[in-house]
Amino acid sequence: LLSSGSWQVVRCGSTDASLILERSINRVQLLGRVGQDPVMRQVEGRNPVTIFSLATNEMWRSGDGETSPTGDISQKTTWHRVSVFKPGLRDVAYQYVKKGSRILVEGKLDYGEYVDKNQVRRQATTIIAGDCAQCPRVTDPSADVKGRARVT
Repeated sequence: LLSSGSWQVVRCGSTDASLILERSINRVQLLGRVGQDPVMRQVEGRNPVTIFSLATNEMWRSGDGETSPTGDISQKTTWHRVSVFKPGLRDVAYQYVKKGSRILVEGKLDYGEYVDKNQVRRQATTIIAGDCAQCPRVTDPSADVKGRARVT
């Protein structure tokens, strides 16, 4: 293992000189809100899949606000298509994930093509979920463990 600054080079040994293995990573983590209730689809001859959209937000200060706490706050929302194929996770996501739920999705990127109803070839990017977790609602910081407001 060689390290140069923030880069790391991993060398894998092999007994076959013609075989060179490189380590690669295709990993995505998204934390956001579900845009619609999940749907379950099944294409003939394939396993069912649960599909939902997930919104993530990016916020920043523009103008003079980049160097001081004043300035306009800008926000960009990005929508992601999430597909859940894993049998147990697929069923749980379909049953319990609802529009507006705040969830963490871990998985991988997948790029594909399809032909729309107007016979136009389109490209699609999908997150193939390997794991999902619902995040608790953000509550009043003075609330107790169960989310109820404390009386003092």
